[in-house]
Order: sequence, then C-alpha cells, then structure tokens
Amino acid sequence: MEKYRVAIVGATGLLGQGIFSILEQRSFPVDKVSLLATDDTVGRTIYASRNSYTVKAANKSEFNDIDIAFFVAGDDASRRLVPQAVESGATVIDSSSVFRQEPDVPLVIPEVNAADIQAHRGIISSPNCSSVLLNMVIYPLHRVNRVKRVIVSTYQSTSGLGLPAMDELTLQTRQIMAGENPKSNIFPHEIGFNVLPQIDVFLDNGYTREEWQLLEETRKILHNNDILVSATCVRVPTLKGHCQAATLEFSSEINTDFAGDTLAKAPGIKVMDDTDINLYPHPRIVAGTDLVMVGRIRQDVMNLYGLGLWIAADNTRKGTALNMVQIAEEINKTARVKAGGRK
Repeated sequence: MEKYRVAIVGATGLLGQGIFSILEQRSFPVDKVSLLATDDTVGRTIYASRNSYTVKAANKSEFNDIDIAFFVAGDDASRRLVPQAVESGATVIDSSSVFRQEPDVPLVIPEVNAADIQAHRGIISSPNCSSVLLNMVIYPLHRVNRVKRVIVSTYQSTSGLGLPAMDELTLQTRQIMAGENPKSNIFPHEIGFNVLPQIDVFLDNGYTREEWQLLEETRKILHNNDILVSATCVRVPTLKGHCQAATLEFSSEINTDFAGDTLAKAPGIKVMDDTDINLYPHPRIVAGTDLVMVGRIRQDVMNLYGLGLWIAADNTRKGTALNMVQIAEEINKTARVKAGGRK
C-alpha cells in the first residue's frame, strides 16, 4: 500500500486537530505528518500516537516533500500559501472560501460529487460546513425528484469560529450567571444566552456572505444553476453541532414516507424521526459523530411539492475535518495523486 506524506496547515486549531485525529481513526495511509501553523503556536509540541510532533512555521519550503496538504488556517493563509504548496508538488485540500468558486477547483462532498475530484489541478475545496449539511440531504432527494427551491434557516454553533469562539461563549455564560457584563471580542454582540442573525459580513443585497455562499455552493456542488436557495444564518449559544430548518420545493409531488426511505438509504445520513417519542436530532446528539442526521420530515402545508426537514450534524467533523479526510480517501482510491507527489 502506498503511503502519503501529509501536511496540516492550521494544525493547532480545532479543525487541524480534528483532521489529525480522523486520519488516525480511519487508518489513512500516512508515511509522515508535518504539522504547520501561521500563528504563535509555532514551536508547540503535540503528542499523539506515542509520538511527539513539533509545530513548524508554514512556508513554501515545508511543502517540498508533501503529497497532500490540508489547509484549515483561514482565508489569508490559504490565499498566500496554497499556490506555493501546489507549485511545490502537493495536492491541496482547502477549507477556506478563497478558491471555492474558481472554475477549475472542484468543490467536493464525497457522498455527492466525488467524481469532480478527477478534474482537479492541484486544489480541491471543501464546502462551507452549512453547505455540506444541506447538500448531503438535498442530493439523494434531488436525484429522484428535482429540487427547485430551498428556504433554510441555520442555527450554527460557536465552534464554527474555532476554539477562541467556544471559549468566549463559555466565559460569557459564566459572567452573565454571575451578574457581570460580558464583553465581545469575536462576535458582534454577546453570544451568551443570545442568538445573532449574522454570520460573516453583510453584502449589498442584504444577505450575509455565509447566506449567499449557500446558494452559490449548492449550485456548484449539484451542477445546477437553476436551483434557488434563500438562507438566514444564525449563530446560537451552543459549542458544537450545526442545525438547519429547511423547506424544499420539488418538481413534482412528494410524500414524507418516500423522502424518509430515500434519506435512510443514503450514505452518511441517519434518519431520526419519531415525534411520538420526541426523537429528532439536536446538537447534544450529533456532537462527536460523523453522520448528518435528519428528522421532523413533514409535508409543507402550503405545497404538495414541498417538504419541511430538520437537519443536524457536527460541523467540525462531517462539516469540515471529516469531509476533507474523505476527499483524501477518494484521492487514494483513484490514485489521482500518488505517494511522492507524482500526479
């Protein structure tokens, strides 16, 4: 079995740690791992699998002997370093938004459009975590009954902004319980005991960039420029697990039993839908798991062509880190990159 020389850029962050752990959990064929950072965690020692790893500064020379480079260090780091990694011979799997809409960069969810990987020219983008959740559910239904329109509200945990955001929620919760006035450093307002209808910056059309990405990325992932997605993205005071309330409009009549059966057979999805016993997914259930879970499947009372759904998943795993490792697994299956950087 060929083994790969792997780099993780952003290795000390929540997602970088997740990728490192998942590579081991899924026995990905790794020859060596280079842990890289672009911040003050350079020099830190990380202990895993009975080995110690020193975190090095991410720069072009560190990619000279790398086959696959995972980038989870944010837009600025990807914009600066991804071209250098590709030039050095690495194939990049990138979590940032920088390259997602580039025509020659595949935007991949392996359960949905793994074949797109074959067209890569050195960079493969992993979608926004909300796009991953939504399209994991849309795709199996869309295959049998074309989806025309999606109205979705997301309820996104603080882990979407990493460990510092989770820490801010924890601190603010304690401060509010103690009767203190918390200050916000990461969020535009207090997140403790609060919900914020803003994720990322506002655009001229009134949507946030996070909301608009759901439209653009869904169209690219599904290869369908006709589908309409109207989103409202909300940050909620939970640590892990994103949720979505989605209404899907189909091309023809659809019923809940058919939809539930179709989703239950789809890879990577678990249906949890029994309102008699209050069974439905929520953040406490999905945190730490790898499946996208679906419940509250019901007919749209205003449209026989419509369904309402509730979706939940761990945004740090299937939403990002696991999805990126699965992309690497697809690369390994198809030998689209061979060990030693030979494409």
